[in-house]
Amino acid sequence: MFDWNRSCSYDEQQKRRFHTTARSRLKKLAAQLNLPQGSFDLRSNKGGIAVSGEIILHHDRAYIQVGQFGLSSGHGILIRTCKGRKDYTGGANHFVALGMLDDIPALAAAVRAITGVGRDASPSSERRAA
Repeated sequence: MFDWNRSCSYDEQQKRRFHTTARSRLKKLAAQLNLPQGSFDLRSNKGGIAVSGEIILHHDRAYIQVGQFGLSSGHGILIRTCKGRKDYTGGANHFVALGMLDDIPALAAAVRAITGVGRDASPSSERRAA
């Protein structure tokens, strides 16, 4: 299990693992939500030496950002609605724990509840993506 709460500050190796692992989990999330290829971007910004940076899944109707910006609160995944992939401010911010990256079905349920994206995903397709 990846330690999502181990700080990336001043630790390039941890930051590399954080970005690689989060990117992989966001790909699994896209599959779990049945997002068609080409309907989302997956990108990362490593930021400076003192921060984790962020990994982003930006769909036409959902913006999901992973980072260590809420370690003291236990939160690190931002989920909000958006109107296209040029919308960087979107709807209201909702935060969930970084640990949800270890439970993609639960994270997908949170994304569905907040954004409505992926509601048409069938349970059988969700099991295949897990």
